[in-house]
Amino acid sequence: MSAAGSALTESASARKLRVVMAQLDFLVGDIPGNTDLIIQATREARERHGADVVVFPELALTGYPPEDLLLRPSLDLRIAEAMDRLQAEALEPAIVLGVPLRSGGLLYNAAVVIEGGEVRARYFKRFPPNYQVFDEMRYFAPGLETQVLDIRGVSVGITVCEDLWKDGPVEDAAAAGAKLILNLNASPYDIDKQARRKALLERKASENQVSIVYVNLVGGQDELVFDGGSMVYDHSGTLAVEVPQFRDGLFAVDFLHERHCQPVSQTLPDEPSLEENVYNALVTGVRDYVNKNRFRSVVLGLSGGIDSAVTLAVAVDALGKERVRAVMMPFRYTASISIEDAEAEARALGVQYDVFSIEPMYDSFMETLAGPFEGTTPDTTEENLQARLRGVLLMSLSNKFGSLVLTTGNKSEMAVGYSTLYGDMAGGFDALKDVPKTLVYRLAQYRNTLSPVIPERVITRPPSAELAPDQKDEDNLPGYDVLDEILNLYVERDFSAEAIVAEGFEPADVERVIRLVDINEYKRRQAPIGVRITERGFGKDRRYPITNGWKLGN
Repeated sequence: MSAAGSALTESASARKLRVVMAQLDFLVGDIPGNTDLIIQATREARERHGADVVVFPELALTGYPPEDLLLRPSLDLRIAEAMDRLQAEALEPAIVLGVPLRSGGLLYNAAVVIEGGEVRARYFKRFPPNYQVFDEMRYFAPGLETQVLDIRGVSVGITVCEDLWKDGPVEDAAAAGAKLILNLNASPYDIDKQARRKALLERKASENQVSIVYVNLVGGQDELVFDGGSMVYDHSGTLAVEVPQFRDGLFAVDFLHERHCQPVSQTLPDEPSLEENVYNALVTGVRDYVNKNRFRSVVLGLSGGIDSAVTLAVAVDALGKERVRAVMMPFRYTASISIEDAEAEARALGVQYDVFSIEPMYDSFMETLAGPFEGTTPDTTEENLQARLRGVLLMSLSNKFGSLVLTTGNKSEMAVGYSTLYGDMAGGFDALKDVPKTLVYRLAQYRNTLSPVIPERVITRPPSAELAPDQKDEDNLPGYDVLDEILNLYVERDFSAEAIVAEGFEPADVERVIRLVDINEYKRRQAPIGVRITERGFGKDRRYPITNGWKLGN
């Protein structure tokens, strides 16, 4: 665990309260390990930062989201044991942390304040969310009460995540006399999320004349990535402190003994570009999925194309080159420049690199299938066989060496089914699953600004699956600039076909793309999970029936 934060310029005598924001990465379900981390962080916050209060994220004790672990019969016992241990430690700073608590037979998403070995206060989240990736109403009852308490002479209100986004909790705490709101969060990343958080915090702080400490979780949990970005706003709605996104640590802020509990401002971090933020999200998601699931290494097929090139760079940045293996699996349709570029990428990143031709295996399969295929014309069956042979090779390496197979499909391909079941979809995690193709190119260009690892012609050449002679993606799909715009309107924004056409797109393109999206839901159900970076990722966000009679149209 790192300890970080800008230098605090005010003297100890001038401050009223020092709050340490514990922007940390917790493992879902590891209640004993999370308890250890909370105790360690609290001690470090006191010894290194002189903390008066340490604020942890939402449901820090269980990790977020715990999902159906909350239904396990032993949950209450495990939580009770952890709470007893935290109280027995008699930690000197007050700690505010998220924990599931049962009261009156109902389970609540709670925040507790522990000080001097005693639970001083409990707050039950008033608005458990039930949309997009959230399904808290499946587990938690809504709280009803406001919680305001005195901490070191400061009147402090407690809220949890979604409570900030609704009218009531902050307003009620301010009306009850709170000068400072501590808001515990497990808010997952998407491309525009931090800007929306800032606009909300600015409004809530200024309208209610309270300072707000917003503490967020960091790290990856299955397809979700939590970006941290913890912040402090003063009573006028001015951003005083912002913690860098995707960075764990302890971050201190002082509040002065003034009428509005004024935070001492710190130097704000530079605003990251969209490409930098997304790239960091992918690295975080891959790193935590691999490490938390205890995989020793990863393996991926390196084709010489843009998707596998970006995936390889992400994997190395997440795990280190020693834990990454790249495999080129050429066939008769593989262009020489693909082989050259794949090797250049592997050498530039320093990973183990192998070349295994699938030609002999393909010929053997075709010999076996010669009888039933007699009299038929080659079609996508033969193309898919190539992809499936590559999947078999990668999964064999996975089994033998305990490596996780990273697939390389992007969101555009996943949307229209431009992928092969049990072929290039065979694997355990897809870093680019929620990344549109046009953004993949931008990520490649961004990664090359850090160090040149992706050859320029990989970025500029027309994309191809190379499963047939002279094949190009755009032979079967609209250009990616057009495709991604149509997909954005249909998948992200729920536009109808007629509404998309009204935006200026060709009716034939719109009908073809929508039809491909709709008929390929069965493929997406069988795809590996991957990092979510948008508000409508395939999986928990967008759940459509495979079998349905919904007609194309308005």
